[in-house]
Amino acid sequence: MSKTQKHQQPSWFSKLSDVILTLPQYVIPQHTLSVIMHALTRSQMTWFKNAFIRFITWKFDVNLSEAAVSDRDFYPSFNAFFTRELRQGIRPVAAGKDVVVSPVDGAVSQIGPIIEQTIVQAKGRSYSVEELLGGDKALAQRYDNGQFATIYLSPRDYHRIHMPLAGKLKAMRYVPGKLFSVNPRTARAVPRLFARNERVICVFDTEFGDVVLVLVGAIFVGSMETVWAGQITPPYGKTIENWTYVGDEALSFEKGQEMGRFNMGSTVVMLLPAGMKPFNQEWQPEKKIQLGQAMN
Repeated sequence: MSKTQKHQQPSWFSKLSDVILTLPQYVIPQHTLSVIMHALTRSQMTWFKNAFIRFITWKFDVNLSEAAVSDRDFYPSFNAFFTRELRQGIRPVAAGKDVVVSPVDGAVSQIGPIIEQTIVQAKGRSYSVEELLGGDKALAQRYDNGQFATIYLSPRDYHRIHMPLAGKLKAMRYVPGKLFSVNPRTARAVPRLFARNERVICVFDTEFGDVVLVLVGAIFVGSMETVWAGQITPPYGKTIENWTYVGDEALSFEKGQEMGRFNMGSTVVMLLPAGMKPFNQEWQPEKKIQLGQAMN
């Protein structure tokens, strides 16, 4: 191994540090804390929500100039601020019906081909497509030799989720699970993280085959919703739930159209079937990405 390769590999100390700092997440009441945070972020007490908004804006350097309404006092609650709308035209959507665009603002966590039904989570960690999809083997098989992209949303990011391609809603699945953090440290430390956390799986029929967007919940981020079903969590279920959409319920979406949102930040895992143009090599882990940017 070259000196450069050694330098690129995480040291045993950094690996140990990640594990130690992540250990408390195994014992804290993840869902209870998320329910409390859900209530707090919807508080309309003026002094509280204003202080919360100002702290997050300062702490994470939120760019309010991109918001449709930049006045922090306008928002009736912290969650209204957190799921704020962007200014019209601020995120142009790359043209081309076969051009996949980023569904969110965030940072690329991992991206690449799906090899032997496996998705890379972080260096040295992976999980199966079937696990991610809540044990749906038939659906998982559609992504043999396909591609995946995992995009992490930080607290500073825009938190609405949009369509990467034009498509028609086909199915949705809720999979109960843990609510570990999904930040880079936890992704390095917790095995099968995205296949363990609560998630909402949305399947869209497109010209190129079924495209899946998996909305992954996290600690303090356990509230996810879609434009057709409203808030999915909380309350948190204990069993997998499935919805199929036919006829008038099978809504059609244009590329770049909003399909859901996170009430607080989290991660989206996108699955593309085989045969599509590969992702552009410029998209590498930790690289920032914005809604509407071409990915292939």
